[in-house]
Amino acid sequence: MTQTTSRVLEPSDLDAALAVLDREPVANAFVTARVRVAGLDPWRLGGEMWGWYEGGALTSLCYAGANLVPICATPRAVRAFADRARRAGRRCSSIVGPAGPTAELWRLLEPQWGPAREVRSRQPLMVADRMPDAVTPDPYVRRVRKDEMEAIMPACVAMFTEEVGVSPLAGDGGLLYQARVAELVGSGRSFARFDADGKVVFKAEIGAATDRACQIQGVWVAPEHRGTGVAAPGMAAVLRYALADVAPVVSLYVNDFNTPARRTYRRVGFQEVGAFMSVLF
Repeated sequence: MTQTTSRVLEPSDLDAALAVLDREPVANAFVTARVRVAGLDPWRLGGEMWGWYEGGALTSLCYAGANLVPICATPRAVRAFADRARRAGRRCSSIVGPAGPTAELWRLLEPQWGPAREVRSRQPLMVADRMPDAVTPDPYVRRVRKDEMEAIMPACVAMFTEEVGVSPLAGDGGLLYQARVAELVGSGRSFARFDADGKVVFKAEIGAATDRACQIQGVWVAPEHRGTGVAAPGMAAVLRYALADVAPVVSLYVNDFNTPARRTYRRVGFQEVGAFMSVLF
């Protein structure tokens, strides 16, 4: 019988963990980016990395931090991760990952962890690796400067609240969220178009980034500008920055019910390559 086991990974397991993450560079970009910066030390990583071994080889992972994220998870690995998560109790604010393993993980955890605040069972994962022919990038979309934090924050809060259904300012007064926005601005990965009064018309960020793939997130158009055609040129501008400066493949995931957004992303050349699922608590 093949020996199988799961355990919390240690810093010495880094190379083996990166080998698993690198099997699916687009789907795993978020966790890969964190691991490449922080390693596997739980304090630096902001959570534990669980490993599943078959025949002595590491085959599947699960990141257990603010999010619970199954990675290259086989059905047997999902069962082991669910057992470990049940014993530990729910510490995460969401479960998110490839739709198949995430759905199975939630099926096993829901009796103890449910009900969820919301389940988004299908979020198309889309990628682009070249600029579109039919959409000209908006020349007014640019990197947000460090002295523009006060201008960009209300747009970020509005986007998060619309997308997640709760304000990022709840709990700690927004300190963690503000730090994350500041980090993206400081690293040159926050982009926006401002109007003549300095208000945000369009914004997006390049969130997770590795040398193989990066992920656009936080796409938002001010309500009074929706339907006026600013989204596609804005996305094309951010895509140009991403391809030129960050990674050869650019990804995003979107709610399946957000028809206007999916249409915009397809216009800019993004193609569906899979699906994510999110369980929000």
